[in-house]
Amino acid sequence: MSLRLSEKAMSVKPSSTLAITAKAKEMKANGVDVVGFGAGEPDFNTPDNINEAAIDAINEGFTKYTPASGIVELKKAVCEKFEKFNHISYRPEQIVISNGGKHCLTNIFEAILNPGDEVIIPTPYWLSYPEIVKLSDGVPVFIRGERENGYKVTAEQIQAAITPNTKALILNTPSNPTGMIYTREELETIAKVVVEKDIYVVADEMYENLLYNGAEHVSIASLGEEIYKRTITCSGVAKGYAMTGWRIGYIGASAEIAKVMGSIQSHQTSNPNSIAQKAALEAIGGPQDTVEKMRLEFDERRKYMYERICNMPHVSTLEPQGAFYMFVDVTEACEKEYQGEKIETAARFADILINDYSVAVIPCADFGFPDHIRLSYAISVELIEKGLNRMEELLKSL
Repeated sequence: MSLRLSEKAMSVKPSSTLAITAKAKEMKANGVDVVGFGAGEPDFNTPDNINEAAIDAINEGFTKYTPASGIVELKKAVCEKFEKFNHISYRPEQIVISNGGKHCLTNIFEAILNPGDEVIIPTPYWLSYPEIVKLSDGVPVFIRGERENGYKVTAEQIQAAITPNTKALILNTPSNPTGMIYTREELETIAKVVVEKDIYVVADEMYENLLYNGAEHVSIASLGEEIYKRTITCSGVAKGYAMTGWRIGYIGASAEIAKVMGSIQSHQTSNPNSIAQKAALEAIGGPQDTVEKMRLEFDERRKYMYERICNMPHVSTLEPQGAFYMFVDVTEACEKEYQGEKIETAARFADILINDYSVAVIPCADFGFPDHIRLSYAISVELIEKGLNRMEELLKSL
């Protein structure tokens, strides 16, 4: 037998966001003054009350195995949060606590997909979606959200993409990488198609706490009994509570799906970290004032970055309504020459920025838009200003 590796595993693309972030960290470790706009990670420390809950868990000996799909106390807290914030009613047996949002999505698609099942993914998309679908033997089907519609897809586009093999639609609001949100009216039209065609919606709402300008977060599962039955709602504590490294995500779904997901998790990873579960319990069930403080700071950074980019030559952007990303169209810049050569692609533009200007941005070919870049404003205003000054210097030189 040939010692060949898995063809499915080898077909998976490495995460370009993590690769660029790693390069920026390596340059910084070597003494280079790098500004990193890459990571989707708040720069705030985890709030003190959450850290203290974790310390208490350690001191109390809460360091053993827990039920594979999470402790009951945390499931109950998630149910209360879903009821109050998302206006969705779930019971504890409908909740699965997993090792972060990626793990939630992995469990979801392993639970619902059979080989050849299609999953509709609106573009631009978070780059891990198609890779997770493929690893679960699914087939990604892409539909393009046009800039004129805020990079969002319509119910008509979704309906046109549905085939007899369609199993699910991924719906990410607020969006990574665009920061755009789907309105209640848009979600109602999408829900109608989903119910009529009898497919699942995987609702990724990881950035639900981070909205601006009075924008309303609407969970599609809250729009009626029939769409509720077909929706798997996914969220977590990473972004809103500055807990990226704690690795706690959660889903609400039908009891049948939750049971299958729990069974899968019991064999693949067993329980999420016990201490992190106690920390997440405090995050979700405790005071929420720090969440609002972080949101207000993100909003100030968002306003500053948006104004600066709008005044730069050769690039353009739409004002994001949520999350902490700016999705920047560099089509015009790519038509320009740099040191005698046409730039051509956002990837080349990003290479120039990091190599010659010590600024790390994410080129978005892996997000389905090769003529755009993503900038995160989850860094300080001082660093944002420094990085944008350098980017503007490049653009003015073209």
